[in-house]
Order: sequence, then structure tokens, then C-alpha cells
Amino acid sequence: MRDGAERGEHKSAFEAYIRRGDEAGLRSLEQKAMSAGSNADGGYLVPEETDGEIGRRLAVVSPIRALATVRQVSTPVLKKPFSTSGMTTGWAAETAARTETAAAALTELSFETMELYAMPAATQTLLDDAAVDIENWIASEVEIAFAEQESAAFVTGNGVSKPKGVLAYTAVANAGWSWGNLGYVATGAAGAFSSSGPADVLIDAAYALKAGHRQNATYLMNRTTQAAIRKFKDADGNYLWRPPAAVGEPASLMGFPVAEAEHMPDIAANALAIAIGDFRAGYLVVDRLGVRVLRDPYSAKPYVLFYTTKRVGGGVQNFEAIKLVKFSAS
Repeated sequence: MRDGAERGEHKSAFEAYIRRGDEAGLRSLEQKAMSAGSNADGGYLVPEETDGEIGRRLAVVSPIRALATVRQVSTPVLKKPFSTSGMTTGWAAETAARTETAAAALTELSFETMELYAMPAATQTLLDDAAVDIENWIASEVEIAFAEQESAAFVTGNGVSKPKGVLAYTAVANAGWSWGNLGYVATGAAGAFSSSGPADVLIDAAYALKAGHRQNATYLMNRTTQAAIRKFKDADGNYLWRPPAAVGEPASLMGFPVAEAEHMPDIAANALAIAIGDFRAGYLVVDRLGVRVLRDPYSAKPYVLFYTTKRVGGGVQNFEAIKLVKFSAS
């Protein structure tokens, strides 16, 4: 973390680089810090304020990032030990013998950060305009590109050169759930809700979660699935779906918030179209510190390209905390 003077110096040097391609200030800062600010592919770290602004915007646009735990790391891989079963405990009288208890079973989860990039373009006229907040412009330009790629990866990513998404893990019937898999509850009909009590599967999925995770649970689905569920009514004709109580608040379904993720699949035969869980406990997003920008005034004349990269990883960290709804007979 830099002090105020260093942050101001970095901000000024970065703006000179973006507007005019002047690298002298950033190179001088590298030498002062005795570290390399550019990697093998080139590029310079954006100021801390811009880095933070990009992260804030992504949390607003990317639904799973907004729900998940986010960790910042300075290394390419985050390794996290996790207890799959606790230590054995028991009761004993004051003078009774105590038997040795079993140790906790630990497993190591590894989350590798992958490169995510965007390449906004600007005219030299825009860059020459002193009234333009250049850092805010970069943040706004990469916001949607990063968020769309992240959102897809956090749902369906296969873990190869991208994060591993929720739906990339093996799904098993919840009755046969084991660590390393995600449990699902079937609707009872292929590609549809059951004709008898269609909303019952939503209750079953919620109560497949342990109490600690259920109280923090959120439903996750895309808009077409949400549209189908919004038509569900109780015996008195009241809609189960509730609109947001205030601006900026999520809608709710049977008391649980609803988050919309466009990359969740549509309702179809065997589709895992709905997830419910405590995503804060269940899913981990890993951000490697630093967003880098490489200025390229040559490849798309008369435009100036800004090759912007950040490294992101992600995956399930607690397989108990997320359950799925499968549109199948069993």
C-alpha cells in the first residue's frame, strides 16, 4: 500500500502513459520500488483507486461475485485447507477415563488465477481532452467486458484457463451426496416442474441445506426460469415470488432472496437450472492484486488500444453450502 504522495505520483505517471504513451514516470517508480511493474507481456499496474473502482463495479454487475467470498492474493495460486469432518467429541463424567478422539479430516483446495482481458479503444482526441477522467473511462470500458466473462466462468467455467463454475462440478442426487460433489433435488418431471405441487421442489432444495447455510441462502437462476416461477401461486392465489421491498433490494421467493444470472441454463430435460445456497460460504473468488494496462497505438490506427488484464480464479470451497434443482424425473 502506497502513501498519499506515492499514490499521487503513480496517478500522474499513469495518466501521462495513457494519454501520451510517456513511460518515463512509471519506469522511474519501478526503479524506486526496486520491482518490476510490467510483466513479460508488458503493461503497467493501474493506480490503486482505479483497481478498487474496477473491483467495485464488477461486484455490482457480476452476480456470483456479489454473493461469493472474494479473496485478494499476490501469488498465482491460493491453496486452502478445509475440514471435511470435525474432530470427534464426547461427554464424560469428571473422574471417568477419556478415550482419544479422532483428528479432523482435512483436504486442500487449490484455486489458480487465470488471465482475464479486455481491449478498449480510444481516439487520440479523447485522450487529449483534459476534461475526461481517464481512469474512470478505463474502469467503465472494461467493466462490462470483465463482468460478462466472469459471470459465465463462475457458472459454467471448466477450470481450464478460466475459473471453475458452480455447474462444472459433478452433481449427484442429494440422498447420495458426498464431499467434492454438489447435491441436487429432482423436479420429478423431465424438462419441467412437476404437475402436482410444482413449487415443492424449491422447498425441498432449500431444506436440503443445513440450517446455518439455509439462513444465508439465495436462489440463483436466469430470467426465463424466474419468469416461470413468478407465476406460481399458493392455495389462496397469492404469488410466491415477492417484488423487492425497496430500490436496490433483491426480489424474494418463499423468504429467500433471488439473484439473476444469465448464464444459468434454461429449463430443459436434465438441466440444473436453479441453484440455492449460501454462496458466501460455498463459492470463492480469487483476485490477484493488480490490473495491468498495455498501451498499443499501432495495431488499429488511428485508434489507441489498451490491452487491460487482471487475474481471477474461482471455485466451490464448501460443497455442503450449495444445492441444485435438476429438471428430471429422478
